[in-house]
Amino acid sequence: MFPKVETKSAHTSSIYAFGLTSLLNDTATEMAYWILPAFIASIGAGPAKLGIIEGIAESVASFAKLFSGYVSDRVERRKPVVVGGYFVANAVKPLLALVSSWPQILGIRFADRFSKGIRGTPRDVMVADSVDKKSIGSAYGLIQAMDSAGAIAGPLLALALIGHFGMRGVFAWAAVPGALCVLVALFGIREVKRSSQSSAPPSAVSSQAAGGGDRSPVTALRLPFAFYYVLAVVTLFSLGNSSDMFLVLRAGNIGIPSSQSPLLGLVFNVVFTLASWPAGKFSDRFSRAPIAAAGYGVFAVVYLLFALAPSRSAIWFSMAFYGLFYALTNPVLKALVVESVATDVRGRALGIYSFVTSITILLASVITGALWKAYGAALPFYLSAGLAALAALALLGHRRPQPAIRA
Repeated sequence: MFPKVETKSAHTSSIYAFGLTSLLNDTATEMAYWILPAFIASIGAGPAKLGIIEGIAESVASFAKLFSGYVSDRVERRKPVVVGGYFVANAVKPLLALVSSWPQILGIRFADRFSKGIRGTPRDVMVADSVDKKSIGSAYGLIQAMDSAGAIAGPLLALALIGHFGMRGVFAWAAVPGALCVLVALFGIREVKRSSQSSAPPSAVSSQAAGGGDRSPVTALRLPFAFYYVLAVVTLFSLGNSSDMFLVLRAGNIGIPSSQSPLLGLVFNVVFTLASWPAGKFSDRFSRAPIAAAGYGVFAVVYLLFALAPSRSAIWFSMAFYGLFYALTNPVLKALVVESVATDVRGRALGIYSFVTSITILLASVITGALWKAYGAALPFYLSAGLAALAALALLGHRRPQPAIRA
């Protein structure tokens, strides 16, 4: 039974279609992702080539998010962009079953990540447009829960299939949830008709009323201070938010065998899935900033425990607890960005937010790797915990826009 989400007019089914699309797409993606390193090694490439592939793929996704944010605010219809992005991604993934060299894999990952970046922001804007303002957090939470459920289903399906069909067979079978994803996106998602007059966040309305005049086109396109404040705090936090692969590597240092690494991911994703929708819905009832700050607090505790490494049981507990961090931040921060800006610049705001976050996380991974090599494993985890604590305190200083007072 799906949770109830307040939607606009007849677009109730679209939110659930978005959720089901995310579930199917992530199932197909995760089926391929977790066996890709071993597959690359099997065709004669090593960790260096994997680094090149993933570095280029994630970088192009980051720039595509920024570009798609601007495009999303200017195109009349966003659904073709979203459906096209899902189609390209799920058309190229099964081609991994046919490759014979790592440059071919690079091309496929490039197309996959580029299409993800292009579709992501228009999809998020469509979600926000499809629901009542009081239910934006709930909608993002529901979709995030379905997405992380796919991150559970994908590896489990790959595990069940790989013994019978091999790695290439798993890539081929990923076409099934991929095709279903495209069909659901095509026939299940309905786009809300864009109004000719977009609304501004309450803070902007108040400023306009105080000025006693209409907003000019230039003023309407400006992003408010509240958005930049959130962006600055998220950037500060992201400087310590390196790849989760460092958590897996640290767990191996502590004595958890690599064969149990997928189980660490499973524990994390189960909590992430179960907590995402309640966290998003909770943020609709209360101020979002303290909820996201609590997520940063969870992150700080987890990284502190990984730095101290008291026992294996503490690491298992930390990975479960870590899922709560993602649930309290991913859908909630996205909703916080949306409510901070006018509707006609939502795409631009979400695109900038996604781009800055992605680029900073890539930088954080480089910093963590360098510090680990120079000073040992504990120091980068202490640093990440400290930055998260500072970001949590800073986020508590964010003020939710107040409704304008009419004379």
